[in-house]
Amino acid sequence: MSIKKQFLKSKPVCKVTFRVDASETSGAKAVQLLGDFNHWDKSAEPMTALKSNDFTATLELETGKTYQFRYLIDGAVWKNEAQADSFVANGLGEENSVVSTVQ
Repeated sequence: MSIKKQFLKSKPVCKVTFRVDASETSGAKAVQLLGDFNHWDKSAEPMTALKSNDFTATLELETGKTYQFRYLIDGAVWKNEAQADSFVANGLGEENSVVSTVQ
């Protein structure tokens, strides 16, 4: 798993690329990236599956904020991002990953 950030000079956004390695998904058919940025909507489009069986998604997130998120694998298994900027309790006895766009 990984997160890459690219802060744009032309507008106040950060391009954030999320990647889930095939080894983390146990042959999953679909992985969704759910979080504050899409209102945790389980009907959100899945991440793009790569030939390597990894999954990826790139979002433009407003700078100066933090966003909670998790990966939902095959609509059943929640996973956190090991490389997240931090983690916070989610009120369900688990934690959410956090990505920060604060420079």
